Parts: sequence; structure tokens; C-alpha cells
Amino acid sequence: MLHEKRRLQPPPFLDDKTKEACIPVKVLIDTYFNAYNAARLREACQVLSKAIEEDAVIGVSLAGALTPAGLGPLLVGMMQLGFIDYISSTGANLYHDLHFDLGLPLYRGPAEAASGCYDTKLREEGVVRIYDVLFENKTLFKTDEFVQRTLMGSDFFSPDPMGTSKLHHLLGKASHKASHEARSGVNGVLSTAYQLDIPVFCPSPGDSTIGMNLSAIYTATPGDAPRIDSAIDVMEMASIVLAAKRSGRPSAVLIFGGGAPKNFMLQTEPQIQEILGIDEKGHDYFVQVTDARPDTGGLSGATPSEAVSWGKIDPEKLPGCVVCYLDSTVAMPLIASYLMATCAPRQTGGLYRQLPALVGRLREEYKATKQFQKFFGSETDRSKSSPPGTSSPDTKG
Repeated sequence: MLHEKRRLQPPPFLDDKTKEACIPVKVLIDTYFNAYNAARLREACQVLSKAIEEDAVIGVSLAGALTPAGLGPLLVGMMQLGFIDYISSTGANLYHDLHFDLGLPLYRGPAEAASGCYDTKLREEGVVRIYDVLFENKTLFKTDEFVQRTLMGSDFFSPDPMGTSKLHHLLGKASHKASHEARSGVNGVLSTAYQLDIPVFCPSPGDSTIGMNLSAIYTATPGDAPRIDSAIDVMEMASIVLAAKRSGRPSAVLIFGGGAPKNFMLQTEPQIQEILGIDEKGHDYFVQVTDARPDTGGLSGATPSEAVSWGKIDPEKLPGCVVCYLDSTVAMPLIASYLMATCAPRQTGGLYRQLPALVGRLREEYKATKQFQKFFGSETDRSKSSPPGTSSPDTKG
């Protein structure tokens, strides 16, 4: 434990001659983040750096109001450098990021606004508050109009249901065009994901303003509304993780916050092992930034060791797991800066266009399991037992 390499010997912070502090973020974190949650953040940066060097397939989970706080460009930068391969997010993060694409302003609020003391006045003046971020309600109205008109476009009309990866790919295509037309100078999360073919999933598509606008179309004309099927999302994300493992690449997850996006990303391994009966061990790297406690029983605070009991994390890789109890708005800029300063860029994106092939590979492995035979048996048995109107497991999702 008391190894010489672990000895605390931080050098002087100021230059002896100039008396100025000019320390690169990598040196700052590696040298001065020595204890408590600073140490956990250092470990998180180093683990992620190692995962990138080992060419891990990296999924990033987003919960909490991160994009309205102006953190979207950090995610975009990591995508552009090949440090993010797929995303699981709340719909709110994806919706509020569209404001920037459309050139609609958001503002820093004063500290006292966070107390709620101005909320009645803000309502009277048509101003919306996300803690200490403020914006006019017409920002919502203009974004709603863009989303609803986009969802009513021909790209979204199909007799077959779609997963949220396709929904967000098409929405990213439209936001990329809108950003160009608005001359906002912004490449948002969905716009960049579209350009780089990075799949973006939302485990609770109805729990956001994107879902609300989609529901408005369904309320008016059900036959014209895009139909979202979450079963497709579960299948596609599981296929990404399995393909990574079968290709010999590690699987890594970087989790900001918790909630449904966290569970959705981690449940890929129980889906593969428990539900589909495919031989697998769990994710290889787990890094989470959270302010949630584990003892209240919530998923947001659940530890990586608990995830091991579910098969979500490979027990042999538990040393490569880090939980940093810190606000994501503090941690994300530091983590992104550290990785950009430390790691060489990788090949970017491409997983979205590979999804049909990856799903096909997942199906083939599933068909070879005892679990598949238990529930579906032979092709003849399935055709006899399937209820009218249902598709066989071989039908393309």
C-alpha cells in the first residue's frame, strides 16, 4: 500500500522565476488531484485514457440537464476525436441541445435565481429556469415547431416501427441542415452524431419534449405519426456490445449521472447473458460521475461492484471501475480536456450504419443458444405457435 510511487510530493504550483501558474490540465490532474474525489477524478481520467489506448468501444450515458448548461461542445469534441462510439441519453439533453443548433439563446442566471425566489416573476415575464440557466419560453416554442414539423416529414413516415437510434439520426440530419441555415456556427450533439454515424439512444422517448411533440402528431393523426419501438433499441445496443467483445475490443461505459440512461447502457450485458443466453462476462471498463448515494437503493447511486452481481460488469475488471462523486458539470470539462490532451484521435463513428449487420450477428448467436430453443424451438414450431399478426424472431426490426 505504501509504495514509493504513491508518495505525495506535489511540486510547487508557481514557476520560481515568473511566479506564474501555467499548468496543462493533464499535469494538473495527474499531479494535484491526489485525494478524496479529486483522486477519483484522476483515476477516472486515467482509466478512460487506457480504454481509448486499448481501442475500447465506448458508450456514454447522459442524465441531468447537461446540454442546457453548455456542455454539448465537449461531447461533440469527444465524438469528433473518436472517443465516443454510442450514446444513451435522456430526451431532455437531446431536445435542449437543439436550441443551440437553431441559434436560440440561453443565459447564465444569477446565483439567487437558483433559490426559486424569482420564479413567479420569471413566469410572468415568459422566462424558463433550469436551476440557474434561464431562457425565454419562445425558445421552447420555436424548438417545438422545428421538432414537430421535422417529425411530420416524409423521412419519418414508415409503416414499420423504428428505434430511437433511427429517430435521432433523422432528427440530427434535420438539425444539421437547420444549423447551417440559421448560421448558428454550432454542431450540436445530434447533428454531429448524424454526420459521424454515431447511434444515439433514448431509453424513455416519451419522457421528453421530443416525445411530447411526437405524441402531438399521434393525437392529431395516429396513422401519420412515427412509431417508436424500444425493443429495437435494446436489441441494437446489445448487438453493439456483443460485437465489440467478439472482435476482441474491450467494452467501456462512461456514465454522467444515473437514471434510465445508465441502466439502459448497463443492461446490455444481462440482456446478452441472462435473456438471450449468450456466453459473455460484462463490460470491461466502468466510469461514473454521480452525486447519488448508494444506500438509498436508487440505480443512480448503484456501485460497479453491485453491477458485478448482475453480470453488468466483468468481475475480473472491477479494478478498472471508478465512481467519482462529483457534479457532472465540473467533471465533464476536466475529463474531456484530459482525454483531448492525452489520447491520439481514433477513427470516428460508423456504428449507426453497421447496426443491421451487428443485429444480424446477435440473432445468429441467439439462435444457437439453449435459451432460443427453449422459447422458440424449430422454425416449424414457431410458425405453428406464433399468435396471428406477430412476427417471427427473424423478422428485421
